[in-house]
Parts: sequence; structure tokens; C-alpha cells
Amino acid sequence: MQTPQVEPDGCRVQRSCLRGSRKMRTLLLVILFLCGARSRAKSRPNFVLFMADDLGIGDPGCYGNKTLRTPNIDRLASEGVKLTQHLAASPLCTPSRAAFLTGRYPIRSGMASQSQVGVFLFSASSGGLPRSEITFAKLLKTEGYSTALIGKWHLGTSCHNRTDFCHHPLSHGFDYFHGLPVTNLRDCKPGDGTVFTAAFQLLVFSPLQVIGITLLTLAVLKYLGLLRVPPAAFFCLLFLAALILVLLLAFLHYFRPLNCFLMRDHDISQQPMSYDNLTQRLTADAAQFLQRNAETPFLLVLSYLQVHTALFSSEDFAGKSKHGAYGDAAEEMDWSVGQILDVLDELKLANNTLVYFSSDQGAHVEEMSIRGEVHGGSNGIYKGGKANNWEGGIRVPGVLRWPGVIQAGLEIDEPTSNMDIFPTVAKLAGAPLPEDRIIDGRDLMPLLRGESQHSDHEFLFHYCNFYLNAVRWHPRNSTSIWKAFFFTPNFSPEGANGCFSTHVCFCHGRHVTYHDPPLLFDLSKDPRERNPLTPTSEPQFREILGAMQQAADRHTETLRDVPNQLSLGNIIWKPWLQMCCSSPSLSCQCDREKQDGTGSR
Repeated sequence: MQTPQVEPDGCRVQRSCLRGSRKMRTLLLVILFLCGARSRAKSRPNFVLFMADDLGIGDPGCYGNKTLRTPNIDRLASEGVKLTQHLAASPLCTPSRAAFLTGRYPIRSGMASQSQVGVFLFSASSGGLPRSEITFAKLLKTEGYSTALIGKWHLGTSCHNRTDFCHHPLSHGFDYFHGLPVTNLRDCKPGDGTVFTAAFQLLVFSPLQVIGITLLTLAVLKYLGLLRVPPAAFFCLLFLAALILVLLLAFLHYFRPLNCFLMRDHDISQQPMSYDNLTQRLTADAAQFLQRNAETPFLLVLSYLQVHTALFSSEDFAGKSKHGAYGDAAEEMDWSVGQILDVLDELKLANNTLVYFSSDQGAHVEEMSIRGEVHGGSNGIYKGGKANNWEGGIRVPGVLRWPGVIQAGLEIDEPTSNMDIFPTVAKLAGAPLPEDRIIDGRDLMPLLRGESQHSDHEFLFHYCNFYLNAVRWHPRNSTSIWKAFFFTPNFSPEGANGCFSTHVCFCHGRHVTYHDPPLLFDLSKDPRERNPLTPTSEPQFREILGAMQQAADRHTETLRDVPNQLSLGNIIWKPWLQMCCSSPSLSCQCDREKQDGTGSR
């Protein structure tokens, strides 16, 4: 029988030491990994992005306003960087917000209309930001960020049924949503008028006039014995008139509850929406989100309903400004900005948070109340406003603050875009940019840190909905900023600074004037766009336009056919997509905001 070999004590000790050494190395690696992950998390900034609605560049005090009080926006500017040539990718809400979230011209995602209606007006429309689009919220969520959008969305809700939520914020990278899925409209506030005046004229009043004249003519002809008119003809015309009136009354009665409501995630929380302390409620929820996520990286997009009409403000601000209802709303929004900045200070997060404030486009200069009060803001020295690509429509406030990283009090006059937020945020969060699509935005940090004195945008393209309206060129070796218009809107009445007869400017047909050669300006010398250049006044006129046309051609070659999200079929109301908190009734009345009092996650 073979004698079993006995392992010497020294060997056993050596093996035991080796096993212990391996366990120790593994433990050290785990500790180093966890510490590295925690250090990486702390090195990545948080993000608070404020987006105003229809706020003009001439409204905040830091951009020259002497009578509208915006101390908190001004504080951001004094503690950070003020961009004086910050540009919206579109002068209209829906396409501009799509570009802001994706870093891409809205025409690339199908969020650029080919008709006169360039935004979503109904909650039960099937169009919206396609799920295939990548937002900065999606990128940050994959990097472990908590993400929230509070306030206005305006990029669609559902595609095929009311519960698929294909366009909803939660389908685009946001963990939490509390706000308005469509937009704030005059029709949402009783007594504030309607945005559908032109539609009512075309679809209601004009047909009723035709029916009335037809009835009167038939009645006279029958009375004179010149024509035999059967009673059924009168009945049909009267029935048609009654039907049009019933449909009008139904629209006026149901539009507000069916389209003006608040959601919390996928659930309706208030229908119809109440304006009572609305800004305070949304601000408190935003503050709660910060408090709950103070220990993890976070992204908060606070997308204000102000100062889009219908204008509203709480008792603390109503009647307090020097600019009527508009000023009251703007000053309350500034108060909200201050509340969020205070929370960041209280949580000791200010030094690790990049804060951005901007507006989705310029002020709506044509906005007047039904009583004739001015309800639009100021675009400062700049021409035009919302819905057109004169500087007043696209040059917007742009303020960024990150203490210790961005130099305080810096002013940058280089062309930048709201599309630049996408690559800037992604890079700072450590998220690689998608490689399967063109990203039109550029990282802002080299400019903000002072590492570069020149914008990375040599060319920028200004779209009026689907149509390429103008090109901006800032040559690398020049201080000139050329801007060429292929067409311009026809302001009305003549000599006005907007399209007052149609309430907004449109992008094609009889509403515009085409220019051949294009209308050329040097914004570095003529920021008001008053004096178009000619071959006589600019010796390089044809060479400049030739270079800009070539850039436009190269850009156009990068575009691909995509489904039009703002086609007539996608923007009309579809009853099977209609959300209602008291289904199946269309009364749609509920107020769960007060009932549950739940906050953000």
C-alpha cells in the first residue's frame, strides 16, 4: 500500500499566504474601483438647464433692460459667462426645443413643418420627437444620472394609442416628468382670447356667411317666383349652419380640458390646468428633485411656461412690475430661477453644477391681448421676433455658470447655438457622442474656459420651418459675420416690425419675398440688419455669397428624407389619442395635484 504524502508545514503556510494575498489584492481592486467610480461621479458635474418660452434678448437686466427686474438671471451672468450671439436653431417652439435636446437641426428629425402650422396645438396629435432620436437626457441616463424635465414639453405624446407614450419625455431619457405635454395657449385661460382666430374665420364665419347669403338669395328668388326652391334645400342649409355652430361651441367648450392639463410621468395630475400658484408648484417640485438626488449626478431641465401667452402670475407678483402682465410673469420666472440657485447653495452643489439659462426663441412682438395690451417682450436693438429669422427671432439670452471652471463676468460675442448644449453636456458627463448621425452642435467648453477665442461654428443655417431661410458665416480669419437671406417675411402692415395681420410670420408663398441674389448683411457692423450690402458697398459681394451658397449646398447634401412629424396628418386631433382623467366622459375634470401631493423622484 502506497504511503500518503504529507505536505510540509511550510508549504501549507505558503499556500495559505498566497490565497490571503490574492483575496487582499481582490479586495484592494474592489476598493480602488469603488473609490474611482465615486471620484468619477464627483468629478462629473450636475446640470441645471433653465429654458424660458418667448423671452426676448432685451428682457433680462444683464442684456440691457433697465426696468424689468431680473436679479437672479443677472446674478448668473455676473457669476458666469454671458453669450451675446447665442442663437436658437429655430425661431419657433417645437423645432427649437427638438434641436436643443438632440443637438441637431430640426429638419434632420422631421420636426420642421412644410405647412403654415409649425408647432403642435393638440395633445392628441400623433406627431412628435421620434423615439430614434437621442437626447442628452438619454446619454446622461446611461451614465448614471438622475434626469427630470419639469414644465413645458411640446414635442408630442403618443403615436398609435393613448398609452404608447412614444414621444413622451420618459421615452426620451427623462426619469421624471411633471408639466404640460403641449404648450401654454391663450385658449387655456378663460377670458384671454384664442389663437384660432384665423381658423375660425376660414372654417366657421366665412362658411356661415356663404350659407346666410345663399339662404337669403333663395328666399328672395322663391318670393319673386323666379325659382322653385324645395323646403328640403332650406332645411339642409339651416342644418349645415347649425352643425357648424354646434361644432364651434363644442370646440370652445372642450379645447381647454382636452389640451391644457398637467401630467406627472404618464398620469394626468390636473385637468384642466390651474394657473393658481403654478410657478410655485413647479419650482417646489424642481427643488425637491434636487434635494432627493443630491448624492448622485443629476440633470434637471426646468422648462418654463413663461412668458408665452396666456400670461399668468401669482398674487405676489401680479401688478408689481413696470411692464404689465408680461413683466409680472417674467419677474416671477426670475424668482423661480433664484429659488433653484438657493437650493444648490444650500446643498453645497453650486460649485459642481453647470447652470444654463436661455429662451427657445425671441420675443413674440405681435402678441396683443384682446384688450389691446402689449403681451410680447423685447428683442432689444434687433429686428423681428418669434417665427422669423431676423436677429430678433433667433438671438436669445445665453448664460452659463460653473464656479471655479468658467470665468465669472466673461462676455463672449462669438456665434453659438442652443444645439451646442447637447455635445457640451455629453462630454462633461463622460458620454460618447453617437456616431450613427450628424451632430450639428459644438462643445462650448473651449470657448467658456478661454482655451479658444473663436467659435467652432464657421457656418450656421437658419431654417424657417422646413425651408432654409438664411446662412451665417463667420470666417476663421475675419471679424466679419456675414448673413445671407434667401427670402424674408413680408411684415404687415408695411413698416411694422412683425406680421401683425397674421399674428406670426409664415415661411413660404405670398407671405415671403425671395431674393436673388440673396440679401447680405455684415452683422459685425450692422447688427440691426438695416443696410443690405451691394456689389458697390462690398467689393467681395459675389465671392462672399458664392462661399455661403457652397456651404448651403454641402449642408443640404447631408440631409436625409425622414417622416414629417408636423404633417397635417400628424398635427390634427385624433380622438383615440385623447387623454382624459375621467374617461370615458369628455368632462375631463380632476385635480390630483392637491389630492396626492406626491413629489419628484
